[in-house]
Amino acid sequence: MGRMVRAELESRPSEARLRLLTTASTVFYAEGIHSVGVERIISEAKVTRATFYRHFPGKEDLVLAYLRSADDSIRSQVAAAVATSPSASDAARAIAAGIAAAIQSSGFRGCAFLNAVAEYPDPDHPVHRAVLAHRQWFLDTINALMTSIEPTKAEHAAQHFVMLRDGAMAAGCLFDRSAICETFLRGVDGLVQIHSSRQPS
Repeated sequence: MGRMVRAELESRPSEARLRLLTTASTVFYAEGIHSVGVERIISEAKVTRATFYRHFPGKEDLVLAYLRSADDSIRSQVAAAVATSPSASDAARAIAAGIAAAIQSSGFRGCAFLNAVAEYPDPDHPVHRAVLAHRQWFLDTINALMTSIEPTKAEHAAQHFVMLRDGAMAAGCLFDRSAICETFLRGVDGLVQIHSSRQPS
């Protein structure tokens, strides 16, 4: 029993690592990645420089951990929406509702992944690749839902959904969030209805 408890404790992320990641996630999202230095993360997380480098060999490792954390959170939200929805159509609407809720949340600053890729335009950079991997997963997930609804032109419908989402995320930083979300949800609902009624030609 003692060994099991010890193994479990050793497998958990350390408190210092969680503090570093939480601090970085907050400031990277609010202020941008390049504008925030390692020294500030160390200071605000209240850890030593040695502790930082023990968990993250460099800033890039911390940025990738930040994006992995955001990816995990979104995957969990989408999985919950799918699991609790009685149909693929309802799941697509539930995912859209979750996006709308995020846009209207306090401190919203747009899509963390689109923000990050704007700072890392090199397609070969690990951060850029991490953003593309997340977006491909999201597109594939929506495509699977649209295929379940009606396979005809499901890929086009999924791409349309993602574009609606991206537009809402961008506009949500500039205009009235409530109106943006209403437009977004109406657009997704219309897309689902049109796709549901589509028949092979």
